[in-house]
Amino acid sequence: PTTARASAVINSAYNQREHSSRKGTQKTPGTPAMQQRAANLRAVGGSSRQLELKVLSPGTTSGARVRCQPAGAAVRSIPAPGFLASRVSPELQTSNDYCNITSKYSPEFVRSRTFSKPADALKVLARIVDVNFSLAVFFGSLWLDKTLGKGDTPEVVRTRAKQLREMLTYLGPSFIKAGQVLANRPDILREDYMNELITLQDDVPSFPDARAFQIMEEQLGRPLGDVFSSISEHPVAAASLGQVYKGVLRDTGEEVAIKVQRPGVEPVIFRDLFIFRTLASFFDGLARLRLGCKPELIVDEFGEKLLEELDYQQEARNIQEFYNNFEGDPNVKIPWVRADLCGTKVLVMEWIDGVRCTDPNAIRMSTDVEEFIKHGVVSGMRQLLEFGLFHGDPHPGNVFAMKDGRIAYVDFGNVAQLSQRNKQVLINAVVHAVNADYKGMAEDFIQLGFLAPGTDIKPIVPALENIWSGSKGQGMADFNFRTVTSKFNDLVYQYPIRIPERYALVIRSLLTQEGICMSLKPDFHFLEVAYPYIARRLLTDDDPALRDRLIQVLFSDGKFQWKRLENLIMLAREGAVSGAGSGLDLSDTVRDALRVMLLDDNLRAQVIMALTEDNQLRVSEAASVLRLVWPDIKPQRLAADILREAPKTARSLLLNWADRVLVS
Repeated sequence: PTTARASAVINSAYNQREHSSRKGTQKTPGTPAMQQRAANLRAVGGSSRQLELKVLSPGTTSGARVRCQPAGAAVRSIPAPGFLASRVSPELQTSNDYCNITSKYSPEFVRSRTFSKPADALKVLARIVDVNFSLAVFFGSLWLDKTLGKGDTPEVVRTRAKQLREMLTYLGPSFIKAGQVLANRPDILREDYMNELITLQDDVPSFPDARAFQIMEEQLGRPLGDVFSSISEHPVAAASLGQVYKGVLRDTGEEVAIKVQRPGVEPVIFRDLFIFRTLASFFDGLARLRLGCKPELIVDEFGEKLLEELDYQQEARNIQEFYNNFEGDPNVKIPWVRADLCGTKVLVMEWIDGVRCTDPNAIRMSTDVEEFIKHGVVSGMRQLLEFGLFHGDPHPGNVFAMKDGRIAYVDFGNVAQLSQRNKQVLINAVVHAVNADYKGMAEDFIQLGFLAPGTDIKPIVPALENIWSGSKGQGMADFNFRTVTSKFNDLVYQYPIRIPERYALVIRSLLTQEGICMSLKPDFHFLEVAYPYIARRLLTDDDPALRDRLIQVLFSDGKFQWKRLENLIMLAREGAVSGAGSGLDLSDTVRDALRVMLLDDNLRAQVIMALTEDNQLRVSEAASVLRLVWPDIKPQRLAADILREAPKTARSLLLNWADRVLVS
């Protein structure tokens, strides 16, 4: 079934369960038809943040698998029946590669909140007049520049870019956030304007402290003195969506940061999102031509993330999940959160006592910069490639250097997630880049949503080759993401490429981290630090998909790349020293490789061909690799594992042999 049909089935079964539970009867409805429909839902696996539901077509045993964010992990209650089919945009589900069934966002929800009272229509009208007047002044200036023939001169462009930034700041928090998104969207905005919007800040005057304390008490349901033994008189930081106070918990004596949402900001944001989506409909033809998608989808992606930032209970869940992900990592500090003290407008979390990355000189004096940079790069790679949940806004103010050398993160309102499929496609793209398979990279772009299905990739392949081979040809010592991104920006204007919101956040996150590292160490090169971690993942991860990618890396043009394997091992050893964990252990890798070679005829044939390539026994190459890996193998553990797995392996061999006999 289609995603929309699958969503309808899930929604129907949910409604039946809710109706049954409200009546106080059994959880599964009583009639055979209702039981069958409810039985159509099958949880078939997933992670702590996502699960997968199998939705069966009526009367069949086959169906579609729909990735979802589980509501069971949420603190807030699931929305009212009908939430999935009516509230979640099918285009947004497809773009995300999963249906986020705890998301507050939908066009209908925004509209209902925008017009909750009769007088709201006048407020919307007044806001439309204000927004349209500001936009008319800006675009009128652009038209006048073009008419006078000076539209693209550097001085005029700088003036107009500054005018755009000031206009967005004047229009308020929604437009400030939109500007920060546009600063990382080369598919929408030209580079010189993006460079100006990078400096866009949402610092605003703080709102009255008495009002902030009132909101805290309303959310906590008790006097502040019952919860905090002390609290700062004034905020330590203020932004467009809220401000932060420092306090001490009465029950534990621990220092905490108390984040309070700015009063009245929510109605303004709902109003602006409604206006954004209304205005977007006028650019449908242009967006489809330039980006290959409906402009409303771009607004929906932005709106979903913005509403998540407004929900402090969601941010509390984000913090807890990051805390769980990095638990046991000696190099990363994630603050704990007091979920029992959090509400939709108040967040209470551990106070981080460290040096912000806005002060690189202080970090150089107090921390081993080389190790701190490695910790930051590896933690970023783990977020992307292991957890699929990453910090969407790691700007210098949100990253700290702790006294003990750890890296610490704060502000988890803006996080993004990648589905397991998207993580695998990203790894595919890395493998295709290593193997110079630019046709494969272009196909990855379609799977990732950068290109619409059915796009002719023939003209894009040489353009990708020019971008990547030109950057890679300089060597790791000269490679940096900003150079590649700048070249990619030009490509975006030549072809109908759209950058989905989550990947815009990935690019923003990588560029921001690279910028922090370069401020600490001007000759920093991202890949020199990232490659060892990636190599270690490829060699030691037990994910079968990653093992397949390893084989793709090691075989190029039908030949085994011995030197590439040696480089991977050396890089992985370096990554084991700088990353989380204790050293490199290839025992599991060797054990799994032996087992797979026994069971996989194709792989076994490839290995034999590698050892006898060009009609020569590759003894010296094999011996060199063996000498290289031997220090990273624990023989006793390897032997014990092989003996323990022997019955299972023998059974698999017998089954394979029986299958071949039956086929013959």
